[in-house]
Amino acid sequence: MAPDSQGDQPANFVYVLGCWHKGRFTTYVGWTNDVTRRLAQHNAGTGARSTRGRNWVLLHSEGFATRQEAMSREWHLKRDRAFRKRLALAAQAPG
Repeated sequence: MAPDSQGDQPANFVYVLGCWHKGRFTTYVGWTNDVTRRLAQHNAGTGARSTRGRNWVLLHSEGFATRQEAMSREWHLKRDRAFRKRLALAAQAPG
């Protein structure tokens, strides 16, 4: 059996970004097949409209085998405010 060209590496990712904006810590959830490239796009102002003009940091990412799995997890994370709040608090903690 020939090895998979992708190996065992996930091909799709869900990510959570964070930044300070107007005196509070804001989070953004998205999905992509290249987290590094997508973070650079957000910070360059060419990402989603709601992320423009801010300096984002990666708080969390999860890998998935399929686009559908990643999109489903993105949908759930966008609604999980408690999880995003914990990520934001951890990002703001000293050290």
